[in-house]
Amino acid sequence: MKITLNKMLLASTLAAAMAVGLANAADAPRVGVRGAITAIDGDAMHVKVNSGEDVTVHLTKDTQVRAVTLAKIDEIKPGSYIGSAAMPNADGTLTALEVHVFPPAMAGTGDGHRAFDLKEGSSMTNGTVGDLVVSNGRTLTVKYKGGEQKIVVPDDVPIVNLEPGDRSLLKPGVKVVMFAAKDADGTVTAQAISAGKDGVTPPM
Repeated sequence: MKITLNKMLLASTLAAAMAVGLANAADAPRVGVRGAITAIDGDAMHVKVNSGEDVTVHLTKDTQVRAVTLAKIDEIKPGSYIGSAAMPNADGTLTALEVHVFPPAMAGTGDGHRAFDLKEGSSMTNGTVGDLVVSNGRTLTVKYKGGEQKIVVPDDVPIVNLEPGDRSLLKPGVKVVMFAAKDADGTVTAQAISAGKDGVTPPM
């Protein structure tokens, strides 16, 4: 059964970061697709999404592919540019659901703090790491234009790198996260794809 993706429409920081360089598609509705590739047929990629439905995603020459690899908290330094989906705490801090580290070339993209769809009530914060405290838990101060957030990173929260990639990463069985344009006829076209490398599941 083909999935109706309207409920997955996003206004997310990650979408902005992944769609860098695709300004012409900025006005098109975006849908989030998370799942595993089941087949590649030319420029058509078939994905079984996490909710169980099958989605056909079309690729173009402009579709960007990024590799998702495992990272460690000690690889994050003051000045690193990161994104984190998180849940709010009563004291005004956030608890991370995941942390992804951008390559230097993507620093500044998607800068800010806004609602996200990973979990009900979650937010996405993209910004530059200021303080990193590891002696009293693991707390990141993430600064962006107009504000900052303190994000607590539990020990079991996945931390990954986003790295340059290409279509060779797109194979059956690979886990992917993407934000795609949905045309009026229902066609879903990938603007950018984050693909797990060496069995990694993108946590975004």
